[in-house]
Amino acid sequence: MIEIIDPHIHMFSRTTDDYEKMVQANIKVIVEPSFWLGSDRQFAESYWDYFQHLITFESKRAANYGLKHFCTVGVNPKEANNKEIALKAIGGLAKFINQPGVVGVGEIGFDKITAAEEEIFRRQLALAEENKLPVIIHTPHQNKLKGTERICKIIEEMKLTHERIVIDHNTEETIETTKSLKNIWAGHTIYPTKLSPERATTILKKYGTERMLINSSADWGPSDPLAVPKTASVMAREGFSEPEILKVVYTNPLTFFKQSPHFIL
Repeated sequence: MIEIIDPHIHMFSRTTDDYEKMVQANIKVIVEPSFWLGSDRQFAESYWDYFQHLITFESKRAANYGLKHFCTVGVNPKEANNKEIALKAIGGLAKFINQPGVVGVGEIGFDKITAAEEEIFRRQLALAEENKLPVIIHTPHQNKLKGTERICKIIEEMKLTHERIVIDHNTEETIETTKSLKNIWAGHTIYPTKLSPERATTILKKYGTERMLINSSADWGPSDPLAVPKTASVMAREGFSEPEILKVVYTNPLTFFKQSPHFIL
């Protein structure tokens, strides 16, 4: 049975039943990016409490079920338009990025593709580059191609290290743009409003498995914490070899996050 890493899942919003199911499906490692909790934060300090929760309580909760839990920290683009709070929250990131279990910055990027979102995005990209940390970038739900194109231009303008960046939530519409950047990583989210296992498998057939990641992004919405193993099953059915499947669901995320000194298995 192939070992699996889910490189993007929001266990803050899930129950312990999900941990049990994930272990039974041979998920060994998870990475939990910071995200919007369903309502906008009213104070920057709320971010810091949330980051500390991920680093301490959620890590222990996962360990109780035999899962290794890591997280990334950042200001999600959905809340970046409240610049006063967002800037203050970014000011406090430095004390979290070097804590054990924190393996990068994210998820950051665009929601409505505003000037405020871009400023907050650029500041966090600069912080990650300065500290040589992996970055998880969120592509917007609306105007996804436009947002992805802008993300790629910013990466180039800032001369960022491509190998430490994953552009996430790709679809058939955006994958060509994402893959146009040499050595960039491409994430694919198996989620009702994003991709099905079958569609993700079709993308992998066309573009290959190099620097490709699969994740569930399971959260408080309709989503599935077993999306990655289910996609692995579809890949097997569609003729992918076991080494190819292992590369996508384990070796690739392992290689990406090992760029962080805190990604210790």
